[in-house]
Amino acid sequence: MPIMLGYPVRLTAGEIERIAVHGERVEIGAEATMAMVASREVVDRLNRSGAPSYGIGTGFGDLASISIPVEDQRELQKNLVRSHAAGTGNDLPRPLVRAVMALRAHGHALGNSGVRPEVAIMMCDLLNSGVTPVVPARGSVGASGDLAPLAHIALVLIGEGWASFEDERLPGAVALRRAGLTALTLEPKEGLSLVNGTQLMTALGLKAVVGAANLIGHADLIGAMSTEALLGKGTPFHQALAQVRPHRGQGESAAALRGWLSGSEIQERAVTAGRVQDAYSLRCMPQVHGAVRDGIRYLTSVLDVELNAVTDNPIVFVPSADFPDGVMMSGGNFHGQPLALALDMAKIAVATLAGISERRTARLIDKSLSNGLPAFLTPRAGLHSGYMVLQYTAASLVNEMQALAHPNSVHSLPTSANQEDYVSMGTTAGLQLLEMVDRAERVLSIEMLCAAQGIDFRAPLRPGLAIRQVLLQLRERVGRLDVDRPPSIDLDAGLMLIREGVLTKREVGIE
Repeated sequence: MPIMLGYPVRLTAGEIERIAVHGERVEIGAEATMAMVASREVVDRLNRSGAPSYGIGTGFGDLASISIPVEDQRELQKNLVRSHAAGTGNDLPRPLVRAVMALRAHGHALGNSGVRPEVAIMMCDLLNSGVTPVVPARGSVGASGDLAPLAHIALVLIGEGWASFEDERLPGAVALRRAGLTALTLEPKEGLSLVNGTQLMTALGLKAVVGAANLIGHADLIGAMSTEALLGKGTPFHQALAQVRPHRGQGESAAALRGWLSGSEIQERAVTAGRVQDAYSLRCMPQVHGAVRDGIRYLTSVLDVELNAVTDNPIVFVPSADFPDGVMMSGGNFHGQPLALALDMAKIAVATLAGISERRTARLIDKSLSNGLPAFLTPRAGLHSGYMVLQYTAASLVNEMQALAHPNSVHSLPTSANQEDYVSMGTTAGLQLLEMVDRAERVLSIEMLCAAQGIDFRAPLRPGLAIRQVLLQLRERVGRLDVDRPPSIDLDAGLMLIREGVLTKREVGIE
């Protein structure tokens, strides 16, 4: 069965992933088609009345005061798409573009954009046939939505631009012909509806939260491993502490940490280790990791709304009790600020997760802070340097993330001759968030290697039952560091384990 798009469907993040990554077919249902026909009738009636309507009988942005004759209105829509395709930089990955296309088709098919059903159906045809527009990553300020990226997609619908088809980069017209598709001729408002919307910001956020959720699960696991290696105490993870400060994320992280430490022989030794309290990077993991959980959860809640939102302009309302004749209402639903703020928060959250991880790594390799572990986690320090320079790498990555974490949403630069005088920069935030997830995965891989090496030095004492299983999986790919070797190879092996998500599966004790 294909995934249905448009009214009255509530699309889910999982369905977007299935369309984008796994190529599931999509379809516009009968109710969605009827909703689009009804909204199109409103547009056509208003246009026939001769009343000035933004983007139909007028120019765009600061050119909205210029009237466009009826005979030029189709040309206006085509010129809009052409002129707005001003992106630059590396091409967006194909699955990400497919996610944007699915979101755009769904948004149109909700029935408030005033486009003909043919527009949404054509987008579905591109998805189902494997024609993917080539979209440069940079160029959106997230104000009237993602104008430039969406325009590059719209170009292919009208037989222009560039697209990939059967692993070949082709002119848009050639790709359509090979797929057996016919280019659209845009009617009034349809070009405007194709380029207005927050779909790239949304797609970036959806991809990022999957990686961030995986990161959080691994951060709790790896933090528990470091607790074992450093003879840290599990007392700060007690549920009583979370109950008297009942932030949801804190309670979840505390529970995860307790689960990983369950059955630990090392914890019995930690009780008598002599320290009253551990450093914050160990003791405050529930509070820090938990706040990260809650920050990512906020982004997820914003995305849940945006998935099924109408982010066009103007928005069409069919005849109803509120609007007896129907109306086309100009507003700001395309503005990316709700997403931009949430993406910026997620950037800060991911940087926090990496930052506290690097601090634990620093303790693991420092013989003055590691509670008896050898310097740089090597049995013959001096002749061998062990994991010394892995901590340099972690510090470098965290420094990069600290710069990327600076919020984009507070740095508006006006566009369109100051008509669009406050923009969100949310797309830049989304692109940076994806980069930061990548960097954080690498930082956590470094901590995991160091923590595993530290636990090996605690033998014959054994860590928690679930951690023992994780160590078995890790040691299948990364051997114990007895003599120096290039640690970047170990880092990449650990990175793949994290990305595969196998270490935090239910079978090793944690959901």
